[in-house]
Amino acid sequence: MVQQTVAKRRVFYIPGYDPIHPRRYRELYRKEGAAQAQISGYDLRLKPKSGGGTYGWHVHAEMGGQAVQADVEVLVWSDIVRGSMSNTIPATYAQLVRTAWEYIATGALWRLMKLRKGPVIAALYPIGALILQLLVAVLLGWAGFALVDLGRPWLGPVSTVIGAAVFGAVAWAVLRWFQAKDGKLFAYYLMHDYAYSAQFRGANPPDLEQRMSEFGKVIAEALKGDGDEILVVGHSSGAHLAVSILADMIRAGEVPKDGPKLAFLSLGQVVPMVSFLRGAYRLRADLQFLSSQEALTWVDVTAPGDGCAFALCDPVAVSGVAPADKRWPLVFSAQFTKSLSPARWKELRWKFFRLHFQYLCAFDAPLDYDYFQITAGPTLLSDRYAGRPPSGSRIDWPVSKYTSTQP
Repeated sequence: MVQQTVAKRRVFYIPGYDPIHPRRYRELYRKEGAAQAQISGYDLRLKPKSGGGTYGWHVHAEMGGQAVQADVEVLVWSDIVRGSMSNTIPATYAQLVRTAWEYIATGALWRLMKLRKGPVIAALYPIGALILQLLVAVLLGWAGFALVDLGRPWLGPVSTVIGAAVFGAVAWAVLRWFQAKDGKLFAYYLMHDYAYSAQFRGANPPDLEQRMSEFGKVIAEALKGDGDEILVVGHSSGAHLAVSILADMIRAGEVPKDGPKLAFLSLGQVVPMVSFLRGAYRLRADLQFLSSQEALTWVDVTAPGDGCAFALCDPVAVSGVAPADKRWPLVFSAQFTKSLSPARWKELRWKFFRLHFQYLCAFDAPLDYDYFQITAGPTLLSDRYAGRPPSGSRIDWPVSKYTSTQP
């Protein structure tokens, strides 16, 4: 038996840069929730969401002898992501040049390297991979040209024209082949991801701002309801979207003092990839504002084993905007190496993208982090981690070159 402080919860999940429809997150929750329930000895069942509105699902759970109802809703922006992903090879290489210039020429990349090497390597990977692909295409194209040129004694000057045509055809075919294999290589996908944040130097594109505003209204309406907790979960780049959505709500006075408790869980965050950019004034202002608010509880969970996240980096402090009265976030590790069995850790160790989603999955031996107990359990996030100290190895000093919160 545990003391129940939540019987009804609304969960608002904000995914990262993902072109796939949120139904993948419902299936992930169903599959991994069932696995965690079996491991931890509780009951967790999913049902379709009733009524209209945003995409989501209903969860019924019984944990520690207590029954909980939870409704999970998802910010759908997969259509915006798909629209931002160029289908042409030349446009992707143009993105490469613009994005690399934004991070390298401004010094943001060097500052990011002072935090964690993993996500910086992940950022450099698509640049290196795309350049390598182009080099392979050029070399194979040149080989085709050289073969044609062997026929110059018989073809004469026309061999140059034919060779040039073969060069172009072979090089283009090789680039198209690499693009078709991107489901395994992820070079184009990651390039689009980083380019999306860099295109406005850290500011959100207008269509995304509109979607965030609409989702914020849904959360604000839920705060007027009879739930016990309103939990906002931001994963990966969804974490910095959640920061801005929540900051806007609190500034607008949309968090009633006598309403449900407001909680924010950021998972596998990559906030510095955006907040370190020169034009991320809004995000830095929102980080500074949210970190001092009593209207919510903010817990930030990462893990050094996740090479795609800025593990144990306090997103407010490293962005150089921590106020004197800073309260949040509570930063600690999900401890993948301890909460996964040795066999499971060995299986996942080099599957970087899969590990980036481990926060949403089952653990063999969960410690004080269990995604399903947080989202569907009988305890408020504030109660669950009351008195819990932050990780001693966290990075909580200013690193960013750009710290201004106004243009």
